[in-house]
Amino acid sequence: MKEYKTIHFIGIGGISMSALAQIMLDRGAKISGSDITKSNITDLLEKKGAEIFIGHKENNLKDVDLVVYTSAIGEDNPEYMKASANNIPLMERAVFLGKLMDDYYKSTAIAGTHGKTTTTGMLANIMMNTEIDPTILLGGEYQAMEGNIRLGKKNYFLTEACEYKKNFLNFNPYIGVILNIEEDHLDYFKDIDEIKEAFREFAGKVPSYGFLVSNADDENQKNLYDGLDCNIKTFGIKNNAYAKAVDVKFNPYPSYDLYIEKEKICHVKLKVPGLHNIYNSLAAATCAYISGVANCSIKNGLENFNGTKRRFEYKGNYKSRIIIDDYAHHPTEIKATLDTVSTLTEGNVLVVFQPHTYSRTEKLLDKFAKSFSSAKKVVLIDIYAAREKNDGRVSSKDLVAELKKNQVDAVYMESFEKAAEYLMKNSESKDIIMTMGAGDVYKVGDIITNS
Repeated sequence: MKEYKTIHFIGIGGISMSALAQIMLDRGAKISGSDITKSNITDLLEKKGAEIFIGHKENNLKDVDLVVYTSAIGEDNPEYMKASANNIPLMERAVFLGKLMDDYYKSTAIAGTHGKTTTTGMLANIMMNTEIDPTILLGGEYQAMEGNIRLGKKNYFLTEACEYKKNFLNFNPYIGVILNIEEDHLDYFKDIDEIKEAFREFAGKVPSYGFLVSNADDENQKNLYDGLDCNIKTFGIKNNAYAKAVDVKFNPYPSYDLYIEKEKICHVKLKVPGLHNIYNSLAAATCAYISGVANCSIKNGLENFNGTKRRFEYKGNYKSRIIIDDYAHHPTEIKATLDTVSTLTEGNVLVVFQPHTYSRTEKLLDKFAKSFSSAKKVVLIDIYAAREKNDGRVSSKDLVAELKKNQVDAVYMESFEKAAEYLMKNSESKDIIMTMGAGDVYKVGDIITNS
């Protein structure tokens, strides 16, 4: 990427775009970018030397070598249109990230339907305290990194790899990780078979001298990688695996003996709850081990990891109720999180859920309706549209109706304020109130904690 000296980012305030901009600033490139609103992220970029524009206008685009944009940017964007009309090279974010990764001798890309940010955070926490000195791009904020980007000085790059629109096929990682495979992004993929084929293609991007790290307990990955010529290392709990968790206990947080190649490496006590986080930690440990990290560093990195922002994040208290925010927005994630949190309290679990995208809500409605059985009460607020437009085919009220069919006490509230008021009135001491979703539902928790 050294050929690009001046780069403009359309949507520079996004969590991934801002990180890419910071990496290029560190390399000495001249950076400009635009976003709809001013934020802490745009302020930080401005302090680091980027020229920031609020709002998308063709005048924002000056003398640049390259324009980087996200898949959320349409071809009618004025900056995109000007770049196209003036033959300025345009590059989608994932393509840019893939080319950036090629500058590093060893790169690791963490893929999977669930757990990407947490697993990347776990591996980051292991690697940051070693001589590997990685550059890390995280899909969420992590306190130990003071954000979502860490700039290393050596040849190791760590990032998440999203399957949406097959974006991860732009990557050629030395280590490719596939945590799990399930139905999701059904506005793009036809069905689970097409999703599995996309992950198979991603696995095929790992070179013969590289490593594919896969989940031995995931039925959707069984025999999926037959015929690949890279080194395949598996992790799991139930089945035989290269890295295995043995003697698993929950007290209430998970602990286990970590075995690699049938040899006990260490005993691990996690600070993040749930069976799903054992799998995430096994994937991180596998990557670290094949990268040559010492056993004690793997143990310390996993045990000192206390989560990333918006992943089971403690937000505060309200009259002896605990407020937790979680990014879960897929039925499997929701069920796993609620089943886990129900074991951590003497009281009840109350949830306010904001569905993410109309297509996901519509196509997974039946599965969503069966994911909240561990909650005493569920409050639904309006669907977070993200990249989509409301065609009127599905609403949060439809999910309320389906939840009630499954004997879940569910209600719809038309605003954050009313949802917060309902939860405060209908909860008791020792209850846990959870805000769940990938949109801005966390604001409900902010209203409660500030009351």
